[in-house]
Amino acid sequence: MEPKTKITAEEGKQEIIITRDFDLPLSLLFKAYAEPELVAQWMGTKVLKLESKPHGSYQIETSNAQGIVVMRANGVIHTFLPNQKIIRTFEMEQTPFGVQLETYESEAVTEGTSKLRMQVVYQSVAARDQGLKMPFAQGINWAHNRLEEIISKLK
Repeated sequence: MEPKTKITAEEGKQEIIITRDFDLPLSLLFKAYAEPELVAQWMGTKVLKLESKPHGSYQIETSNAQGIVVMRANGVIHTFLPNQKIIRTFEMEQTPFGVQLETYESEAVTEGTSKLRMQVVYQSVAARDQGLKMPFAQGINWAHNRLEEIISKLK
């Protein structure tokens, strides 16, 4: 089965574009990215901080079964327009990937469906290509599937 989340990475560019149609109303899709308890559920991560507002910040971490932190990420939220757009930075700590600039744009398609478009800009083409070598596509599709499954229960 083809993944629902589509990733476009044009050769020689520093960005990737991620799109996904969700069987969720726009307000619920946006809440999935804005409310700490919802982010923790669908991402399967611990939300240490999430200030969903302009000039807010966030920090998340994921631990393995033994309780050892295996990933910590943080960033600053630059733009926060409810049910429309989030622009933020994203940095995974203790990795060579550097800071990314992420734009999340969401829109209603119908009353009960919505669309997400993410633009992720890396510091260089090489950094983008290095990130794509990881199981990125499988991970984002898995996360979006969980988002839709968990958040749809709020309908």
